Amino acid sequence: MAEKLALVGIGKIARDQHIPAISGNPDWSLEATVSRHASVDGIAAYQTLGSLLAERPDISTISLAIPPQPRFDYAKAALAAGKHVMLEKPPGQSLAECFALETLARNMGVSIFATWHSRFADCVPDLKSWLAPRDLKRLRIVWKEDVRHWHPGQEWIWEPGGMGVFDPGINALSIMTEILPHGVHVSEATLEYPENRATPIAAELRFADPTGADVSAVFDWRQEGLQTWDIEIETADGNARLSLGGEKLEINGELIKEGSNNEYPNLYAKMFDLVRNRDRDMDLSPFIHVCDALSLGRRLITAPFHY
Repeated sequence: MAEKLALVGIGKIARDQHIPAISGNPDWSLEATVSRHASVDGIAAYQTLGSLLAERPDISTISLAIPPQPRFDYAKAALAAGKHVMLEKPPGQSLAECFALETLARNMGVSIFATWHSRFADCVPDLKSWLAPRDLKRLRIVWKEDVRHWHPGQEWIWEPGGMGVFDPGINALSIMTEILPHGVHVSEATLEYPENRATPIAAELRFADPTGADVSAVFDWRQEGLQTWDIEIETADGNARLSLGGEKLEINGELIKEGSNNEYPNLYAKMFDLVRNRDRDMDLSPFIHVCDALSLGRRLITAPFHY
């Protein structure tokens, strides 16, 4: 029997990714939505999570596709009601919130999943396997996109807790922390803040690697035209390039694999396994890098940003 699920937040990411992924997985049944302003045809709609929890005790799982600022209160309420919880990335607006949610889930005996959708791109496991036996010399992330296209009119990303350019940048960091066979940490960062915004529009990071490899990242939200989501790797015996956010893998200049956009279907398959086994996955390593960059970063003020 399919697990009954409610989706909280019916915005762009919900319509583009969550709803198609849920609909395409027979292990899940989308039973209800929670949103003040939107709904899905044919699906029961609630304006508050409280009313959903009171009226639908049969729903086992809550998937939160809302901005990070209010997410803690929603997740806490769902966990306290004995529901399994799936968190859109980033899993919260602070590490302390995430630690508290993981503890609550453990105490309640339910599943919680801090999702990193880019880790579930088709070519990421292949790159991880290729890199594992090799000595890393250099890893370079270049993640540049157009915020006006991907976040049209979304003011929450510019507010404290919204993370600015780290909203997409954390996707690259989630891949990096998945494929590297060892940990790294941010050693320095430069962050560009529009003079009228509270979060950065661009960032450059350098990482300390225990093997001495050169590890760096550049994020920018001002790129128009073709978008860039690349990770370039040099090792002692070969080079690799992951592009299209994880859907294309080249090794030594040869195309090895080109996948499809299966990230969210893979996320929901993983969530079903967690629920079935009453397990939890709250890896916060990508979020730690963002918090360190915001703490260590040298702040530069740049031109104001307007939609």
